[in-house]
Amino acid sequence: MAQSDSAFTFLKTIRGNFSSFSVDNLDNVYLITEGRRLKKINANGDSVAVFNDVKRYGNPSAIDVTNPLKALLYYKNFSTIVTLDRLLAVRNTINLRTQNIFLVNSIALSYDNNIWLFDEEDYKLKKIDEQGKLMQETTGWRLLFDTVPSPVKIIDRDNFVYLYDPEKGFYIFDYYGTFKNRLSFLKWNNVEVSGKIMYGFNNGKLYSYELNSLQLKEYTLPPFFGDYLAIKAMNRKIYLLKNEGVDVYGIR
Repeated sequence: MAQSDSAFTFLKTIRGNFSSFSVDNLDNVYLITEGRRLKKINANGDSVAVFNDVKRYGNPSAIDVTNPLKALLYYKNFSTIVTLDRLLAVRNTINLRTQNIFLVNSIALSYDNNIWLFDEEDYKLKKIDEQGKLMQETTGWRLLFDTVPSPVKIIDRDNFVYLYDPEKGFYIFDYYGTFKNRLSFLKWNNVEVSGKIMYGFNNGKLYSYELNSLQLKEYTLPPFFGDYLAIKAMNRKIYLLKNEGVDVYGIR
């Protein structure tokens, strides 16, 4: 039986057997099914698109659905990015090796429908277009920082690019690739930036940081969340992946 408390309000369950999921800024949920399909479910619970070839290159190591009109699937073992349109039809496939980019752990959609990635060989944040052509790159991070971060997540939000290393925190750049700030929130998991709020999880707690007010909030995850396979905060909601589906809670 779903429950609520003073911090979290139960909203709904999306039923099914799923291996992973992502959420965009319009509350569309993207679910990888046991049948190796990517399904897009809108905020009303309707299935609006399906991509049947999600496992062509194996399990995607990252999915970015920041833009509801476009999705990225990244297959690290093949150095391959697949771009999909809003109906989850393939737009293009990029083999990074043909661009002499061989070691990338994290990618993200950019505000202008291009792609951010962090090149772990020359330690640069780079932007490429949908054909894989290099558009811009930062100074090598060896020259910028005493110890070089290794970001596991890149997020493009509201004129800034956030790169997160759990051991060193958030590194924030503007769209021109200029380093702006660092926030030392360490050991966070499943980080997101949504609606001027940073989210992260650590040791049974949800942390939210308001980028405008600089207010850090801490929520203890309640026992009634139970066992879950994955967790994400987005759009002032928490999503819990469980064996029987995805539970959605509002954050008060």
